[in-house]
Amino acid sequence: MSIRTLISKGTPVALAAMLWLATSAEASTSTYVIPGGTTVGGQPVSATATFVTSTNDLQITLTNLQNNPTSVIQNLSDLAFTLSTGQTVGSLLSSSALERTVKDNGTFTNGSTVSTGWQLETSGSGLRLHVLGTPIGPAHTLIGDSGAGNLYSNANGSIANENGPHNPFITGTATFDIQIIGLIASSLVNSATFSFGTTEGANVPGVPRVPGPATLLLLGSGLGIIGFRGWRRRQ
Repeated sequence: MSIRTLISKGTPVALAAMLWLATSAEASTSTYVIPGGTTVGGQPVSATATFVTSTNDLQITLTNLQNNPTSVIQNLSDLAFTLSTGQTVGSLLSSSALERTVKDNGTFTNGSTVSTGWQLETSGSGLRLHVLGTPIGPAHTLIGDSGAGNLYSNANGSIANENGPHNPFITGTATFDIQIIGLIASSLVNSATFSFGTTEGANVPGVPRVPGPATLLLLGSGLGIIGFRGWRRRQ
C-alpha cells in the first residue's frame, strides 16, 4: 500500500505515526535525565539533555530542573557524551541562554539572551561541553529557576552575591549547535554525563528517558492500523 493511499484513508492516529516515521528518517533524538533522588555535595540535583542528530549536525538543549537551589554546586557546568557513530571531534557553531544575576536578598534580574561562553572539546571516546576553565567561568553555570515568590529563598552566598565570581548565571534552556563531520541522522547518543558546581569531578551519569505511554500508544496504534490495512488489502 502506498503512502498516498494511507494518507487518503488513514485516521489521525495513523497519520501522526506516519509523520513521526518521516521525521525520524531525517533526524534522531536522544534524551538523558538524572535519576530522581540524586544529590551532589548533599544537595539535590535534576537536569535533562536532549540531543538531535542530523547530517553533520548535533543540536543540544540542556535544562537545569532543580529550582530554588541552595548552592552553586547544584548548577550545571559540564555535559559529556558519546555518539553511536564514534565521533570525537566537532566545532561549536553557536550557543545561547538567558543571563541572570541573583542579588543578596534572593531577587534577581534577567539580562538578555547571550552566548553561553561554554566550550567544546574532545573527552576520551566522546565530546564535552563545559564552562569551567573558559574565559567566562566560573560565571555562566546553568542555574535552575527561582522558587516561591519568584525568589531564590534558599540561596547561600555562592549564588546570592551579585558581585561575586559566580554571577551572572545562565538560566532556562541552554542551546548548542555543533558541527560534527560524519554524523548521520540515525546516530544516537550512547551516554551522557552531567557535571555540577565550580570544581571538576562532581559528575552524575544520566539515564535515557523512555518515551511515555502516550507516545508509545500513538506510535503503536498508528503502526497497527497501517499493518491492518495492508493485511486487509492482501486478503
